Amino acid sequence: MVKKGRIISFFVILVVLAIIIGFTAKPIVNNMKLGLDLKGGFEVLYQVKPLKQGDKITPDTLHNAVTAIEKRINVIGVSEPSISIEGNDRIRVQLPGVKDEKSARKLLSTTANLTFRDSNDKLMIDGSELEPGKAKMEFHSTTNEPIVTLQLKSSKKMEQVTRTIMKKPMPDNVLVIWLDWHKGQTYKAESKKAKPAYISAPSVNEELGKNVMIQGDFTTQEAKNLAELLNAGSLPVKMDEIYSQSVGAQFGKNSMVETLYGGTIGVAIIFLFMLVFYRFGGLIANITLCVYIYVVIAIFVGLQAVLTLPGIAALILGIGMAVDANIITLERIKDELRSGKSVLSAFRAGNHRSFSTVLDANLTTIIAAAVLFVFGTSAVRGFAIMLIISNVVTFITSVFGARWLLGLWVHGRALDKKPGLLGVKKGDVHDS
Repeated sequence: MVKKGRIISFFVILVVLAIIIGFTAKPIVNNMKLGLDLKGGFEVLYQVKPLKQGDKITPDTLHNAVTAIEKRINVIGVSEPSISIEGNDRIRVQLPGVKDEKSARKLLSTTANLTFRDSNDKLMIDGSELEPGKAKMEFHSTTNEPIVTLQLKSSKKMEQVTRTIMKKPMPDNVLVIWLDWHKGQTYKAESKKAKPAYISAPSVNEELGKNVMIQGDFTTQEAKNLAELLNAGSLPVKMDEIYSQSVGAQFGKNSMVETLYGGTIGVAIIFLFMLVFYRFGGLIANITLCVYIYVVIAIFVGLQAVLTLPGIAALILGIGMAVDANIITLERIKDELRSGKSVLSAFRAGNHRSFSTVLDANLTTIIAAAVLFVFGTSAVRGFAIMLIISNVVTFITSVFGARWLLGLWVHGRALDKKPGLLGVKKGDVHDS
């Protein structure tokens, strides 16, 4: 006799799941962070080197560099950047949605060490004398040209420097302002160029105090970037670019559409296959697969992880793993039914026999994904994270979830003497 209470419970569970997924799916998708291979943008890998010869790159140095880079990214206005330390001396920066690659590259790699030197390149004042966070982009009161204003911690240092510069004859009475001056650069050589490496070289005709104005051939954006760069602080290291790639927004969009299209077709074929070969058991498996996809994406978004093409590949691969777990279990149940056992006995024996196989398969995949995460780069790590999440959720939904839902029908006696609903022909059942 059919136990209707269990069957009703099954449909109540389905309705509750449908309501939860229906109301939360859209917010989850809207909060998903897309990687630059899906959104378009700019990626660069830097080799980190010490500023002074003989210094060593330590973990603290790398973390300080990442902090400084984060401040600069705030200047660019990227909402979902990804900054990761790789190995002992590399930093990878991913900036989804960035269009001006040239400006982003310059802003990231500039050490931003501001120095004031005389015409013979002698250091007079360095960036340590600046008041933090006081650099501003303004407009000159007379010419209306963009300028950058700074404040020094003390006026005495600048007064002393400007008195020294004033005593020099023209044209050597200049205070040369450099950003990232390096040995070998000279004011006299650069002054002959159309675009000198220094920012500005004003003549000093009077003593200057705490407030300093930097004039140069700036555009408004260049002056703004310089001010914000100085406010962000100098990098504690040198960063040499060793790899970069740029992905157009349209290309990223097309990649996502094509990947999702192919994935949808693949999932639809899987669903059809499960229904044809496993009938009602396949229907239960398809329901748990839908729950699996929803839960994996929800966890991924909840972790604030960035979805990339490898991540989507891992999600689809996880669907294959989930299907495999269902197939192993349903095939074991079919074997038990063919031996002449009742549906209830076949269900219990099939689940028991398949458990260790499914557990072993998922554990080995998780171990492999963990190795990829430890030793892989950013894209590989994204794949590994999604694969680990997928396998854990697979085990929960395909083993416990599917067993629970199918068990409601089996224990409710609705499938008694109906092996055909589980994909077994009556003629294949041996009499016990």
